[in-house]
Amino acid sequence: MSAGDMPAGEKATLDLALVGNCSFAGLIDRMARVVWCCLPRFDGDPVFHALLGSRGEVADGAFAIELEGAARSEQSYLQNTAIVVTRIFDGQGNAIEITDFAPRFKTKGRMFRPTALVRRVRPLAGHPRIRVRCRPCFAYGSQAPERSFGSNHMRFVGAGQAIRLTTNASITYVREETPFLLDAPLSFYLGPDESLTRHPDTLCREFEEETTLYWRLWTRRLGLPVDYQDAVIRAAITLKLCTFEETGAIVAAVTTSIPEAGGSERNWDYRYCWLRDAFFVVRALNSLSEMETMENYLRYLNNIASSTNGDHVQPLYGIGLEKKLIERTVDLPGYRGMGPVRIGNQAYEHFQHDVYGNIVLGAAQAFFDKRLLHQPGVDDFERLELIGERAFALHDQPDAGLWELRTRARVHTSSSLMCWAACDRLARIAGQFGRTERARLWRGRAEHIHRTILQYGWNDQVGAFVESFGGRDLDASLLLIAEVGFLPAEDPRFIATVERVGTVLRRGNHLIRYHAPDDFGTPENAFNICTFWYIDALARIGRKEEAREIYETMLSCRNHVGLLSEDTDPHSGELWGNFPQTYSMVGIINGAVRLSADWDSVV
Repeated sequence: MSAGDMPAGEKATLDLALVGNCSFAGLIDRMARVVWCCLPRFDGDPVFHALLGSRGEVADGAFAIELEGAARSEQSYLQNTAIVVTRIFDGQGNAIEITDFAPRFKTKGRMFRPTALVRRVRPLAGHPRIRVRCRPCFAYGSQAPERSFGSNHMRFVGAGQAIRLTTNASITYVREETPFLLDAPLSFYLGPDESLTRHPDTLCREFEEETTLYWRLWTRRLGLPVDYQDAVIRAAITLKLCTFEETGAIVAAVTTSIPEAGGSERNWDYRYCWLRDAFFVVRALNSLSEMETMENYLRYLNNIASSTNGDHVQPLYGIGLEKKLIERTVDLPGYRGMGPVRIGNQAYEHFQHDVYGNIVLGAAQAFFDKRLLHQPGVDDFERLELIGERAFALHDQPDAGLWELRTRARVHTSSSLMCWAACDRLARIAGQFGRTERARLWRGRAEHIHRTILQYGWNDQVGAFVESFGGRDLDASLLLIAEVGFLPAEDPRFIATVERVGTVLRRGNHLIRYHAPDDFGTPENAFNICTFWYIDALARIGRKEEAREIYETMLSCRNHVGLLSEDTDPHSGELWGNFPQTYSMVGIINGAVRLSADWDSVV
């Protein structure tokens, strides 16, 4: 049985495919069930929530197209697209093919990205019988929809929204969930409560053709490394799908409350924009010459900078710039019954001082890159300077750190490092504009922070930089010291830190975030982005073959369609944590770029 095959009824562990169009996203399991989809946007009500269980029947909160007697399935993306194709087979020679996507293409001079999911099903072999079960729920599974029907559609209404399923299948069969013979292709368009202007099959077929063309042209523009191209393309498309194009925000993941480890209760809502994570996404896509995401994200950053006006900046915001993301639990069983299910995220209340560096770093390339349609000007630089003022003022003050410790504040070395990066990049940008005095000011501030980190972030007894000033513990964020340019990779202090971090935090070919217990005990699973940081650091200090071995281990941990979640069990390779995690997909790109051969070595 191939890697894409799965016996019917076998429990999958994040064996899910992502579809979306930069307005919303959905997750589809290996049997082509839509098990997660929030509407009308990433952080909306999960009208399909089966991924986190149901308080009603098993089929509730899912959209399934079932083959009677299904025995196995194969699932893959249509090459270089965000279109998922699932083939399902029974044991008697019958088979069907289901194609899933969210429309995205240019029309009438602008991007068409409706909040709509298209599902097309056709017979592949034999005389297959199928059953369609479309069971959305509202208010996080607590409210059954009011249903009504037309000649070719069904309406589902509840919790302040209405969605419509339009199809050329028999509405009676769909409404009653009656098995029927699939003897011709059928199309299902699930979207806003609006009438389609054309026959659903014609419309859906055209949308598929246009969407296929869009993604293949988008992929063709990427500046790819020689090696690992398939992995990089899938990671890049996934990162693009996690952008909310309307505002420029980038979500950390499309799910909430998939635990970091089984039974750990480390269940968080990641459907928001962490400025830290977004910076890494922008940087990874920039490395592939995909600049549009950075341009859109700069709009989002400018809105945050103008609204805060030099005051406190939260580490995360809603994708529509919402500030209050009040955390609460809802009554769903949770992923594999492992609650709680949380919505909102208390981290919005945190003080995480690395955020100021992440803002400046996320914007810095735009001041030097002449390809952009909208070049940032002096006023944009002056707005960033307000962010830099905060970075300098807070570089030696306690905070929650990038790991968002909820009950403990320290002066975290990684936060101070990013404050240094903010001042360093502002000095460079000031020089770009010929503002000599401002460049001198920011360079002096960067040098002051540099000296502070060297004095208090380095521990002679440990023989490495440590996670907090005056401390002894290690954490994986110290691996970023060379990446952000604080020290050159050949500096003995950086090399010693990489070696010490590997000794303490490495678990096989994986890395945990830190080793000291936190609010929930000692971390169990490896944090994927930390492993990728380690790969990058090893390559920088000359241990490239070791880095390549670990990188290929990480590639082997991806699911059947090439996606990664936040965490990996270092013993079993099982994926845990919210999915797909942008941080992890960033690591795939960065590792390939760092480890690949040069094009001139092969052509």
